[in-house]
Amino acid sequence: MIRTISTAELAQRLDDPRVVIVDVRPIAAYNGWRLQGEVRGGHIHGAVTCPQSWTELLGPDELQTLLASKGVVPEKWVVVYGYDRPSAEALVRQLEKHGYDEVKVYQAGFPAWANDSELPVQRLARYESLVHPQWVHNLISEQEAHTNPINRYVLCHVTFGARQEYEQEHIPGAVHLDTNDLEDDRDRNRRSPAELLRAAISHGITRDTTVVLYGRNSNPNMSQAQPARKAGQLAAARAANILMYAGVEDVRLLDGGFDAWLAAGYGSEKGKQHPVPVPAFGGEIPVRPSYILYIDEVRSIPKDPHGVLVNFSNWREFKGDTSGYHYIGLGGHIPGAIWGNGGTDAHHMHHYRNVDNTMREYHEIAANWQAAGITPDKRVTFYCGTGWRASETFFYAYLLGWPDVAVYDGGWFEWSADPANPIETRHPMAGRN
Repeated sequence: MIRTISTAELAQRLDDPRVVIVDVRPIAAYNGWRLQGEVRGGHIHGAVTCPQSWTELLGPDELQTLLASKGVVPEKWVVVYGYDRPSAEALVRQLEKHGYDEVKVYQAGFPAWANDSELPVQRLARYESLVHPQWVHNLISEQEAHTNPINRYVLCHVTFGARQEYEQEHIPGAVHLDTNDLEDDRDRNRRSPAELLRAAISHGITRDTTVVLYGRNSNPNMSQAQPARKAGQLAAARAANILMYAGVEDVRLLDGGFDAWLAAGYGSEKGKQHPVPVPAFGGEIPVRPSYILYIDEVRSIPKDPHGVLVNFSNWREFKGDTSGYHYIGLGGHIPGAIWGNGGTDAHHMHHYRNVDNTMREYHEIAANWQAAGITPDKRVTFYCGTGWRASETFFYAYLLGWPDVAVYDGGWFEWSADPANPIETRHPMAGRN
């Protein structure tokens, strides 16, 4: 028989180090969205997330490894909750099969907890900018969405030169946005203000337009001639960074991208939608130049006690074994940079995403950064090879509410190309030192 815990008892145990609380609701609810009309969005203070849907994607051993990484181990007292009791019981049964003796269900569920304003709730600071499939569905079907009022929006399916992917299948009403319209194809840096202006107005984007971006991941690998064409969600994050730099006030990213949309059971359309151009952007681009830095601004960051430069690559790239790109010769990193641990290669972000490709639990991202000395009280600049991985982590820091974050646009491509720039490696024979 599954044991339960009351609201009063759970409230008393919030600060007990022997207790770990697990939220099995969708990650969007954990982040802050009120998916079932609860009074407050977010999660019980201190809870970790393990949505019920993840248990269908992971094998038993994989699930145990994931839970252990979150501190959910047999030695702890585990409390599981969802929107209701049945949604929590499924995970409880799995835990009991794996030797967890002290497991209880918070019977009242999150709605009851949220209804009591005296009970602590946590949420992602800017969760509204990380939207979920139901929100997008409500938006395009003109149903009420839980967010600030939106007068005008543009929904963009983002790719790197892969219009065919868009025309083959996309969210109904979405227009195609090619990152080549925002990046210079010679060095992958953002385009000039005049070029960005043309790109914005031709896609119907003004400074006060809500822009919703998403991509599709199609198993990119470095053996492909153009693996970036398969890394759609990274492309969407890159577009987000550049559009925010340009001055768009309300940029949102669909968590999990097109894959999450399909997994949620929503339909798609083929062909193409034609964007409706606008006469003016509504500001002089860039409105927010601090979101993207030039190389001269980056040189002084490692020596600045109030600044930190973070490299998002895999370990082999960082230590100089490889550049990670077909078109970059040298590996290594900018001296003084902190390794941010991106993923297995230039087109994956395993360390920052969940099993369903959504953003990793934000508490975990912040804790890992804290341990590395990457903190919100500093001027934090992200870089990678050409700006894509850095743009994704930039957006996550923005979601966390960090006040002073930027992307070094030129990245390793620009830095390593100039023999005058020093390079640091973990192997003396790899690249310049």
